[in-house]
Formats: sequence, C-alpha cells, structure tokens
Amino acid sequence: MKTINISEKKEKIKWDYDAEADVLYISFGKPQNAEGVDIGEGTIVRVQTDTNEITGLTIINPLHRTLKSLSGKKTVGRKKKIPSSKILK
Repeated sequence: MKTINISEKKEKIKWDYDAEADVLYISFGKPQNAEGVDIGEGTIVRVQTDTNEITGLTIINPLHRTLKSLSGKKTVGRKKKIPSSKILK
C-alpha cells in the first residue's frame, strides 16, 4: 500500500471559492499539478504523484450542503434544551 505524506505545517494556505459552481479550492503552498483522489462526500484530495504529498483539497457544494444540513436541524415551535454533555462532543 502506498504511503501519503502530510506535511506538519505549510506556511501558506491559499483558497479560492467559486460561488457560481459552489466549489472551494484549498492549496497548501503554491498550487501545483496533482492527481485528484475522490474520498467521497464531495471531497477530492489532491496528491502530488512524484512525492505522494497532499497538496490541496477540492470541496464540492460546501455552501449547499452546509445550508441543507442547517435547515434539517431547525426546530419548529418550542426549543429543546440540549444538555451540555451533548454540546461538547
């Protein structure tokens, strides 16, 4: 099995959001050619093939999925009190 390298910390994280397509691009360091690996849930990890280092992420429909998730959690009527033990998880 191949090993994927994850750097401890990159000095520059760059991101770009395409509102029309609802796609978030995140690059660790300067953007570079890489192979995309679809890990599901609308997330693609970009890996530089010669070093097997993760160079970025592409997240598809982050706004749509976040709003959908939030709208599913809205309560109608009275609000329920949530125990603090549930909030901290």
